Amino acid sequence: METKLLDVTDENIDLAAEIIAQGGLVAFPTETVYGLGADALNSQAVGKVYAAKGRPSDNPMIVHIAETEELKRLTPEITPLMEALIREFWPGPLTMVVDKLPGIPDVTTGGLDTVAVRMPSDDIARKIIRRSGCPIAAPSANISGRPSPTKAQHVVEDLQGRIDAILMGQDCQVGIESTVVDVTGDFPVVLRPGIITPKDLEKAVDKLGKKVELDPALFVNRPRDVSDKDFKPKAPGMKYKHYAPKAEMIIISGEMDRVKEEIDRLKAESEAIGRKVGIILFEDNQFREAAHDFFAELRDFDERAVDLILAGALDTNDGVGFAVMNRMLKSAGYSVINI
Repeated sequence: METKLLDVTDENIDLAAEIIAQGGLVAFPTETVYGLGADALNSQAVGKVYAAKGRPSDNPMIVHIAETEELKRLTPEITPLMEALIREFWPGPLTMVVDKLPGIPDVTTGGLDTVAVRMPSDDIARKIIRRSGCPIAAPSANISGRPSPTKAQHVVEDLQGRIDAILMGQDCQVGIESTVVDVTGDFPVVLRPGIITPKDLEKAVDKLGKKVELDPALFVNRPRDVSDKDFKPKAPGMKYKHYAPKAEMIIISGEMDRVKEEIDRLKAESEAIGRKVGIILFEDNQFREAAHDFFAELRDFDERAVDLILAGALDTNDGVGFAVMNRMLKSAGYSVINI
């Protein structure tokens, strides 16, 4: 398949929207990461996304909309809890898991009776959604298991020849995927952490007398066999390998000065036997910088063909630090040295 590489022009946005409306696949920028878009209500088109990414079929898509009104096509009711979160965080990097209407294909929702929905704040993304005339299923535009793409070139590296077109926009502003919150119960439950933190969510729902809960699966910090019947996260995608660089990766956790010393020691030790080493180390409180840069650094190390990545752990008491560490642990296969 020939993949069109499209500059961001009004004409090309129209072309991208037309391709999606006709059942094709287009990668485009959002504020979080690049998404791979297909008509969410077209089961054949969504099936192409799974095939292009090599994505497990029980890993649901996030459906993107451009206006709150479009929620009525996807869910039977907009609850006060949903309204509170919409008012505070949409458009933006928040995904809500809601009850779905019968017309949404099972392939889009991974066979679940819920659907994940978000309204991106990126202007290009919202223009494509509006002009396509359909809600767009758009997981990250990468080969499943690889680091998420925050630059157009990352998408080219993974998906050229697999999809119809790539809209070659700017680098993504946030750098990690959206926060995912289940709002089908009495309380919002965070299924995937992101730049919108549990504290942010608590402020938004405080007047409703709601507390925010975290899915226990977020604290399973070791590799799990996907067939393990004891590991049943509410978000099925949490079962699978994510964000893996090509190199071995080790996280070093502890007091910053000691972490730096250990990284220097391991680097010297590895280089002495001819291994090429990459280092990811963010200073204290650089949580948003870490979110923005983390996936890009993994991709850069792949490009440079490093053999070993040494990464300093982040403080998980900070909500954004917790979100980045969620990705970092998965990237490293939960390989951690505590010092």
